[in-house]
Amino acid sequence: MVNTPFVYINKGEGYKKINEDEFIKMFFVGLMDGDGSIQVNHWRKQYLQYRLVIKLNNIKSNFEMLIKIAKTIGGTIRIVNSNKEVIWVVDRKETIIKIISIFEIYPPLTSKLQCQLVFLKTCLIKNSIDWYLSNRELKYSNQLAIIKSFEDNPFIVPSYFSSWLSGFIEADGCFSIRVKKNHSFSIGQNNDLYLINAIKQFFKASNKVRNPHKDFYSLEIYKKEILKNIINHCLNYTLLGEKAVSLNKFIKVFYK
Repeated sequence: MVNTPFVYINKGEGYKKINEDEFIKMFFVGLMDGDGSIQVNHWRKQYLQYRLVIKLNNIKSNFEMLIKIAKTIGGTIRIVNSNKEVIWVVDRKETIIKIISIFEIYPPLTSKLQCQLVFLKTCLIKNSIDWYLSNRELKYSNQLAIIKSFEDNPFIVPSYFSSWLSGFIEADGCFSIRVKKNHSFSIGQNNDLYLINAIKQFFKASNKVRNPHKDFYSLEIYKKEILKNIINHCLNYTLLGEKAVSLNKFIKVFYK
């Protein structure tokens, strides 16, 4: 696994250093977009409970990544499901408000997490059990409008996209090593075709985004030139968990 105290981000005037804490915040948003959830519940209809969660396979690299995130952002790490899964969780209101401020600087890019964040913020403002109970089924009512907005207007890649993308790859990317050496990288997402298209354009891939079933879109890349782009990206904008281990194995066979 590659670990560096600095990464580089394109600010429009060439590549400039950002410190590790700032990188982790952007990476964290990508990881949340892929593997996280923002939850609002209630305790016996007496008060609201707020919770942010990332759940991953319980292996050393994922555990160490979540520890790194917790040191920068807050939260606690727990081993659950008979030691099969490791989760990062935040349920302290003060820490959640701090994380909302991170989302204000680096907004989530998936339609699902955007809807969850809006619902969380509204619940915090209203602080009403009655409002929550009346509106919890409407949490995703604006999701289709978010998706459709990109049918007529292009998705604008934000300045933090490179670091965000490494977090998203950590969640939803896959480096596949094949016996016949037609190695590949794939990434997919429910609903958000605009986001998979943005990733395709970012890596300058030419193959089509597949739609294997109704709401799922995926991009699978075999072309060596594009795979080199992806490898270089993931080395410059460091993967931090299980996918960092997969990348290192992938690189060893890819450059043989």
